[in-house]
Amino acid sequence: MKIISVSNLNGYIKEKLDSDLLLGNLWVRGEISNFKHHSSGHMYFTLKDKTGAIRAVMFRSRNNSLFFEPKEGMAVIAKGYVSVYERDGIYQLYVEEMHQQGVGTLHVAYLQLKEKLEKEGLFEPGRKRPLPRFPQRIGVITSQTGAAVRDIVTVIHRRYPQAHIIIIPVAVQGDEAPGQICEGIRLANEMKNLDVLIVGRGGGSIEELWAFNTEVVARSIFASNIPVVSAVGHETDFTIADFVADMRAPTPSAAAEIVVPDFRDIQKNIDTLEQRMVLGMKGIIHKYSERVNSLTGSPAMKRPQDRLYRLMQDLDHLTRRMAQAAKLKLTEKKSCLALQVSRLDDMSPLATMKRGYSICRDNKGKVIKSIKEMRAGDTLEVIVADGSADCIVNNIKEGAYGHR
Repeated sequence: MKIISVSNLNGYIKEKLDSDLLLGNLWVRGEISNFKHHSSGHMYFTLKDKTGAIRAVMFRSRNNSLFFEPKEGMAVIAKGYVSVYERDGIYQLYVEEMHQQGVGTLHVAYLQLKEKLEKEGLFEPGRKRPLPRFPQRIGVITSQTGAAVRDIVTVIHRRYPQAHIIIIPVAVQGDEAPGQICEGIRLANEMKNLDVLIVGRGGGSIEELWAFNTEVVARSIFASNIPVVSAVGHETDFTIADFVADMRAPTPSAAAEIVVPDFRDIQKNIDTLEQRMVLGMKGIIHKYSERVNSLTGSPAMKRPQDRLYRLMQDLDHLTRRMAQAAKLKLTEKKSCLALQVSRLDDMSPLATMKRGYSICRDNKGKVIKSIKEMRAGDTLEVIVADGSADCIVNNIKEGAYGHR
């Protein structure tokens, strides 16, 4: 017999529940009871029907995106997963998404398609394109008989009359509506000269708006090369088309206001910029006028030749200084050269010979420095200061200056 702790038992049950695929992602319909919105922001409540109940929790990070305020007794559809809160040993529904239950099957289908397309990335903010600032050609895909088209046209003409509106009439409710809306988007993209598309209709029930909750319309909007503004129903109505479109407008009239600027605001901005430009130019002109006046009043501008005369005088002065400096430098160099020449003359062999010395060379021109380099009978050349003589060696004597 194996005995385990309560914690281990709860952990084992949690592991089993967490590994169940059905319990990991499911929708639950029920009525809210025992609702408590904790100070932490988390919501704790029970979902119940006629015969059963389950505890539920929706953490703050999830309930921040709710479009309604949950209340006691409210019928809702909640998406989440079932797991065990190990501390208390109870299983509960961890709610990730919740919607008011209003239309049964249609609402469930809406939530399922929304979840599917969201996982595929059709709602990613990063893929949404900016709208052109000054559109010239605007495509409107809606019913040609409804109030929506009149509102859109009226607002665009009032705000930006230079825009050209191309209406592509389609059915906006009924079985044929999804196909016609898709075809309208395709035709608009084939025109290749539209700057932006408005796709939508006026308000209605969820059944009347259902064409804009279909997968084919969502994928057509996603595939459009032209930026799309969805304008479906009233401000409180949210359709799949709103999530896929590049921008959602709460109403058709609001869509018209979003896609075009108000030319009156543009004119005001132009007028303001013009005034600023004029004031700026006046300021620049005034500044340079004062500078010109200051320059024209200066002595240099009154007698510009004075500066030229002064520069010419400075040039003459510098020329004289340069000539004097060159003459002084030349005198110094001549004195230095004479001194060096005198020193060289003192060191010259000729100067030595003038004092009574001579140079003796053999018949090959080699200077005789020792008696060992000569023999009796040799013919030698004796060079003195003023000439030379050929001599024959008769006798060789050793010792300094020979022995006299």
